[in-house]
Amino acid sequence: MSTRDTIINKLREAFLPESLDVADESHLHEGHAGHRPGGETHFRVYIVSPAFEGKSRIERHRMVNATLAAELEGSVHAVAIKAQTPGETAGR
Repeated sequence: MSTRDTIINKLREAFLPESLDVADESHLHEGHAGHRPGGETHFRVYIVSPAFEGKSRIERHRMVNATLAAELEGSVHAVAIKAQTPGETAGR
């Protein structure tokens, strides 16, 4: 299973999102810290879930980072996160 698939599965299980998009952007970071041949080091996550209701942007990011802790301690160098509630999606 790819790292992207693992991230998707963990986020689906933890947050039951209404919308989820996980993009491997490793190719954009060639020559930068944490990049490795083969990719799967830098990801962008867009997630919409009721689990984020009443949470600040920082709290939402902490929730996602905690869910992906094993990946962030291992092969993943960076995750860019946009976490919204269903009512906030108009400004995606």
